Amino acid sequence: MTARPSIFVLGGDGFCGWPTALHLSNQGYNVTIVDNLSRRRIDVELGTQSLTPIADMQTRLRAWKDVTGKVIQFENIDIANDHEALLTLLMQYKPESIVHFAEQRAAPYSMKGPSQKRYTVDNNIQATHNLLVAVVEAGLETHIVHLGTMGVYGYDTAEASLPEGYLTIGIPTDDGGMHKRDILYPTSPGSVYHLTKSMDQLLFQFYAKNDRLRITDLHQGIVWGTQTSETRLDERLINRFDYDGDYGTVLNRFLVQAAIGYPLSVYGTGGQTRAFIHIEDTVHCVELAVKHPPAAGARVQIRNQIAECHRVRDLAEIVGEITGAEIAQLENPRLEMAENELRASNESFVELGFEPILLKDGILNETIEICQAYRHRCDINTIPSTSEWVTRRGDALQLTEDSPVR
Repeated sequence: MTARPSIFVLGGDGFCGWPTALHLSNQGYNVTIVDNLSRRRIDVELGTQSLTPIADMQTRLRAWKDVTGKVIQFENIDIANDHEALLTLLMQYKPESIVHFAEQRAAPYSMKGPSQKRYTVDNNIQATHNLLVAVVEAGLETHIVHLGTMGVYGYDTAEASLPEGYLTIGIPTDDGGMHKRDILYPTSPGSVYHLTKSMDQLLFQFYAKNDRLRITDLHQGIVWGTQTSETRLDERLINRFDYDGDYGTVLNRFLVQAAIGYPLSVYGTGGQTRAFIHIEDTVHCVELAVKHPPAAGARVQIRNQIAECHRVRDLAEIVGEITGAEIAQLENPRLEMAENELRASNESFVELGFEPILLKDGILNETIEICQAYRHRCDINTIPSTSEWVTRRGDALQLTEDSPVR
């Protein structure tokens, strides 16, 4: 009997990590979740909770075994601060792949204050670097799949679709010719969180070149929805659903607001165009990435993990038409352009057979039903976004194409 391939899911207790761990287990992988449960502690810090009642980790794992007969291992390790424990675990299991979700993921939280800024940088950068160092030290050929963000590209208006990670440029030579080379697409992070993801790219580039690590970096859009085919199997497996001003992604937040009769919060003009993807597509794309690693010594493989792009105000109008919710336009606490266009390529995933779920496909109704079912758990006091990007705001928030900071 062939042994099941071993895979680690770092941050496997989180919004994207948990359904990914279940999906990979269901696909026949021997899954080990590595998590320090920090996301649950941040709920306590913020005085909020998931709209859905998420079970503790041991209950989740027992439920998965009860329903499927499959076992997922769990290791409570802070990989940002316990390199030795991570190295020991790598030496023990020798995973063929590692999916890296173990980073603080919210832009508003990363801008909340000095302690949150420092935590985001310390946790995210140390976690990523500790992982890379440990894989090298263990002498493994493990494929690392990292969940990045479309936010590393920034949100300026471009006249062409954003490529998948790299830009071909020409450098004039001394003899009048032109030397072509591929560089990482210039980053333009809009928060400390996005800054850490931009810094991750340089760490990956170095270790792929210097130590021949096999690395895939997924530049993911904003995730909506909460359930996948695996989390639907038992209520104890249900995924978390964030709606608060720090962690609630915009479409999910709109749906919760509609469910409780709270006006949909559109910050600024709502002209910010963003890329989106359903959580079911997230887990499928991660699986595709795991199955198609780059060769040792190859450059970092970058894939745009997105389904479609929408303006925030257009999303609010869609939700308003379905639910009857009113829309409220509020002052924007972020330092960003009021309006932008966004087009991006997801060609590499489409070539692997990816068929994205789109808003028009009707699956939005399931998320609306979940919001209605658990509306009694919503605390309206946590909905407003309270993180401000700058201390002195004034007119600085109304950026234009000519603004020095974009």
